[in-house]
Amino acid sequence: MDTHDSAAHLHHGAHHEEALRQLKTTEGHLRGIQRMLEEDAYCIDVIRQIQAVQAALNKISVQILEEHLNSCVITAVRGEDPQERERVLKEISDVFEAATKV
Repeated sequence: MDTHDSAAHLHHGAHHEEALRQLKTTEGHLRGIQRMLEEDAYCIDVIRQIQAVQAALNKISVQILEEHLNSCVITAVRGEDPQERERVLKEISDVFEAATKV
């Protein structure tokens, strides 16, 4: 899933708790869409609900990215290890590149 050492990446607090809450809400929303399909709901209504889930996931992703930039990236950039700086900056670049492929 991720190639970075998760032991060195510990975020616990309000930001992650909020992201988890939002993900659980979105999970419920997604299950609602599954029910809509099972009940043969109107296609446009299903699509609108899918778009709402996509927007919610995008919002959560942005919030997590902001937290990452304000913690891990700043720590790496200010650190003494040039390889870690390069790794973190490449990681951010890769995330944005992947986002444009969607």
